[in-house]
Amino acid sequence: MTRLMLVLALLLLPAAAQAQSLAKATFAAGCFWCTEEVFDKLPGVTATVSGYMGGRTKNPTYEQVSAGATGHTEVLQVTYDPARLSYEKLLEAFWVNHDPTTINSQFCDHGSQYRPGIFTHTPEQQRLAEASKAKWEKDKPFKDKILTPIAAATEFWPAEDYHQDYYLKNPVRYRFYSTGCGRYSRLDELWGKYRAK
Repeated sequence: MTRLMLVLALLLLPAAAQAQSLAKATFAAGCFWCTEEVFDKLPGVTATVSGYMGGRTKNPTYEQVSAGATGHTEVLQVTYDPARLSYEKLLEAFWVNHDPTTINSQFCDHGSQYRPGIFTHTPEQQRLAEASKAKWEKDKPFKDKILTPIAAATEFWPAEDYHQDYYLKNPVRYRFYSTGCGRYSRLDELWGKYRAK
């Protein structure tokens, strides 16, 4: 190994080590614009990507997914540092930021493409997700049954560029949509004090 190659290897080592220590989590909580805003604010999240999962079509477009033609649901894939943020904390944020009492809708958006869900990437994530669902089934502050499914992650397809960071790039339109859709009022009605944490 030449001296230059050794120097380059040493420079790249911290970045490679950091990449290996990061983990992925995937959640469906209705509109991925709104889901992205929630998870971007959590310390320890290093990246979020809006996209599609759980369908049968390769490389689906937003038009195809939003028409309900591909079987996908809108999801957010979260990259996070487990040394700074636990998967349990991600699950806590997920539960109180979606409506678990519906199957094929979230707020004003209807259809299977807006179905909620937890997509797990490891057996440990599956175990923790099941435990968190059981906890909320026991301690939930509302009467309705929790219907949100938990399933193994399948192929993830990133959404088009204009969907990424939508809430930052289009704040007025985003706020009009998220408020007009009744998202926040429904979440407050369901989760009450748990949303204030």
